[in-house]
Amino acid sequence: MEADITSQAVGLASNTDFSLWSLFLRADFIVKSVILMLIGCSIYSWAVIIEKFRLFKKINLESEEFEEKFWKSKSAESFYNSLPADVENPTALLFKDTMQSLLKAKSKTNLNERIASILEVNIEKQISKIDKGFTFLATVGSTAPFIGLFGTVWGIMNSFQSIAISRNTSLAIVAPGIAEALFATALGLLAAIPAVVAYNKFNNDSKKYSQRLENFSKRFLSII
Repeated sequence: MEADITSQAVGLASNTDFSLWSLFLRADFIVKSVILMLIGCSIYSWAVIIEKFRLFKKINLESEEFEEKFWKSKSAESFYNSLPADVENPTALLFKDTMQSLLKAKSKTNLNERIASILEVNIEKQISKIDKGFTFLATVGSTAPFIGLFGTVWGIMNSFQSIAISRNTSLAIVAPGIAEALFATALGLLAAIPAVVAYNKFNNDSKKYSQRLENFSKRFLSII
């Protein structure tokens, strides 16, 4: 008798569609909201990851070319005058903004100190542009698993309610709700893991580039 009930429950569970789309459609409003939120966070995270990957590749190459041309130039002022108006590289912008302040300075007293201060401010300005989006990656990496866990807990609660209402503990009753619940956890991890890995990598790249700007600033200050 028990074997017949078990086989019947397994048969009912096997007839249930466990595709991702079906799991989403069967979920209630709360679990659907959690799933949609996690999918949105994951998509935006990947957009930030791809954009930052291209950005660091671009600025590193352009910075090497800029520094090579700069140190081969006859003077800082002539090199500044030859810069294009639409320059976007952070190192070039750091040099351009500093030269503008230097040329506008009326008093030459304590010039080195003022230029050093200007360089420091401009470095922070450029790094803040590079770091844009890092906060989102860090937030997704730290909160997405908990959002997914919330969806899981809610889904399991619904499964227990279904058991209580139907008074049936068969696998056919329990399995769909548990599957929906675990789907939310999986999406939470799927969103969090790439975000954490990318944040750590890009944060390290940003520190390296910041050090590169500081090194350029010191060498630039020494020739003023």
